[in-house]
Amino acid sequence: MKTVLVTGAKGFIGKHLVEALQRNPELLVLAHDLDGSTELWAEGLQNADIIFHLAGVNRPKDPADFALGNTGLTETICAQLLSLGRKPLIVISSSIQAERDNPYGISKLNAENVLRRWAIEGGGRVAIFRLKNVFGKWCRPNYNSVTATFCFNIAHGLPIQITDSVRELDLVYIDDVVKGLLAVDDLPVSSGSTVYREIPHSHKTTLGELADLIQSFRRSRETLALPSMADEFTKRLYATYLSYLDGADFSYALEQRTDARGSLAEFIKQPHFGQVFVSRTHPGITRGNHYHHTKTEKFFVVEGEAIIRFRPILGGEVIEHCVSGAQFRVVDIPPGYAHSIENVGQTELVTLFWASEIFDPNRPDVYGQTVL
Repeated sequence: MKTVLVTGAKGFIGKHLVEALQRNPELLVLAHDLDGSTELWAEGLQNADIIFHLAGVNRPKDPADFALGNTGLTETICAQLLSLGRKPLIVISSSIQAERDNPYGISKLNAENVLRRWAIEGGGRVAIFRLKNVFGKWCRPNYNSVTATFCFNIAHGLPIQITDSVRELDLVYIDDVVKGLLAVDDLPVSSGSTVYREIPHSHKTTLGELADLIQSFRRSRETLALPSMADEFTKRLYATYLSYLDGADFSYALEQRTDARGSLAEFIKQPHFGQVFVSRTHPGITRGNHYHHTKTEKFFVVEGEAIIRFRPILGGEVIEHCVSGAQFRVVDIPPGYAHSIENVGQTELVTLFWASEIFDPNRPDVYGQTVL
């Protein structure tokens, strides 16, 4: 069994990495943070095969703390390992800021150099990840992540500040970061050497585009229109946004349209997907009696009993499909067929509908014609 020490285990990346590592039954994971015990720290340095050094400082009250929290802590780790005569693989989360002349970047670069010297002097192995702007669930808002701040504030109806809407952002997703860190044991790092790595997959956007997309997520509860989840960045950002909702805000009501037949509510819409809606129909009531030229639909009876009927609009026999909520059966609605659905049971009929396009009152593609 391998022993793994994670510093900064309660930080944004640390939480994700520890959770992933603990899923591996062949690893003993020692998760250390500022409030961790000295015994756990000593055990990690004494026994760890891999040290994921994620602890650091990125927004201190005093700029001098950059050197203390980033360079100084790394020096302490290396000094203790040298005294113990140990040479585990050390993986450090550095930053692309290490290439820039600012207090944070300088402290990260100095930490990298400390590790490089330790690898040479102690015969250890070092992997340095220069990370870009990482986003995903559990990132602290209103701290040092614009994505986390925008998601939290917009989810809570709070204002956001955009200083430069065309400012370019290069974002990496937390799952990609964890995947890269977990694969580091397979890197060909020889004794006494250091390798540099970046997370190759990133998402480029602008500050304005980021804000607009997140705001569209909040509006979607009213418009029911979701952006395309075929776009990987959108899918990941939407998941991130939802993670900042408070528990009481997880649910929301749909607008119901009620008449003598029962009730109906639209659920979700998407331009390239169409829309989904649900209805409740009273016993003995028939819905539909119309046809489409291009629009297609799927009917799925969730509860109750129904007969779905079709008649070709150019003439032909009536086709019937008897369905019930117990069957989990989907019925396709082709174009060119007048169709209807009748509640033939003794209770309400609950039906889920999918339509291939969002209803447009200016181009409805709905033409009335009775089936029977």
